[in-house]
Amino acid sequence: MEYRTLGRTGLRVSRLGFGGAPAGLRRYLTADDRDSPEFRRSLIAAIRTAAAKGVTYFDTAPGYGDGLAEGMFGEALEGLRAKVVLATKFFFHEPWDPVAATMGLEASLERLKTRSVDVLQYHGGSFDDSLSDRIMNSGVIDWLDEVRRKGLTRFVGVTAEAPSGGLERLLRTGKFDTGMFAYSLIYQCMCDHQREPFGMIPLARSLGMGICVMRPLTSGFLQKLLPLEFPGLTREKIGRMALKFVLSTPEVDVAVAGMIAEAEVEANCRLAADAADRYDLKALHERYV
Repeated sequence: MEYRTLGRTGLRVSRLGFGGAPAGLRRYLTADDRDSPEFRRSLIAAIRTAAAKGVTYFDTAPGYGDGLAEGMFGEALEGLRAKVVLATKFFFHEPWDPVAATMGLEASLERLKTRSVDVLQYHGGSFDDSLSDRIMNSGVIDWLDEVRRKGLTRFVGVTAEAPSGGLERLLRTGKFDTGMFAYSLIYQCMCDHQREPFGMIPLARSLGMGICVMRPLTSGFLQKLLPLEFPGLTREKIGRMALKFVLSTPEVDVAVAGMIAEAEVEANCRLAADAADRYDLKALHERYV
């Protein structure tokens, strides 16, 4: 496995991370019954296989099935907690209630079977100026400082689906240690290599933040599109190409892939372990011969 230092946190993390969305979100990517014992056994086996293969970054959220994913992560990682970096998230509800937020975090910790997480992230999507103002002025930042002082988390982060001025303002506060950004082969605006690295990811990196990315496998989009024109292409080959592209991006510390089966864990781990098998992004984007 290839490893990185996650920005100023100093945490040593695997380039491949294990994402929890498919574990808890019903009908997300697959029609598997998330409540069935068979699915739970398969998911827990996949998590434990990932840890055995050297994956150290595990990311989930209470919003993934109303705590369902956190519960499975907690069961799977019991006895392994000291060996992994564990991240979860929280939501911003208005009006902001720090007592309720703390109770929600404590419920997450109980499901995860841990006293604290390594990274607690604001579970965000798109940030306009109004939302960023409300986050910064509502007491959320003070609450994050408080839960860190209490030892409920070591570091704090933010997740984002799209670039915006509002997101840039949040990053420039210097209050967030990590960022998880939507970035993939089909969605490169967070880290644009066509001319030079530009976007929210290079900005966050320049601020000393650790960089994680979500949807490195395009959430199944390419796996559905490309076989329509190229019937010989398999989902496995398309997934390999998509993940390899993200792992080839030097600004990215961790590519967080949602996985539910041991076979896909093993395939993704093989790719993440081969640091020599990467694309030359500059050459790929070259337009002039």
